[in-house]
Amino acid sequence: MSNIINESKKDDFEKWSALKTNIHFAVEVRRLLFKAREIWWASIGVNIGHEEDGKNFRYERPILIIKKFNQHLVLVIPLSSRLKDNIYYYRFIFENIPRTAIISQIRIISSKRLIRRMGRLNSDSFKLIIGEIKNFL
Repeated sequence: MSNIINESKKDDFEKWSALKTNIHFAVEVRRLLFKAREIWWASIGVNIGHEEDGKNFRYERPILIIKKFNQHLVLVIPLSSRLKDNIYYYRFIFENIPRTAIISQIRIISSKRLIRRMGRLNSDSFKLIIGEIKNFL
């Protein structure tokens, strides 16, 4: 196996590290109101291996809030516009656009990562996704 570093990925890691530091130590106090079933853009970063990365300069990706633990921690599932069909993914429609919930990448994140709210998923679709999570586990 080669130890050659992909320079582009290394550059992304360095940029993400700087942004992550800024997000963590941000002085501004943001009182975000968020709930289960909401879809937000979130800075999920540059991750290792096959973990889902964010995109653009904020390393952001849409996420679905599964559970709010408190004002600081939320359980989320990253979303994708790529429509995959297997047990690790669940397709649904949000605002007339097909999306995929990446069930295998469910995780807890800090609410500091939340950027902007996109909207709220209807309760029927949310119940189906929760069922898929239960089947997955």
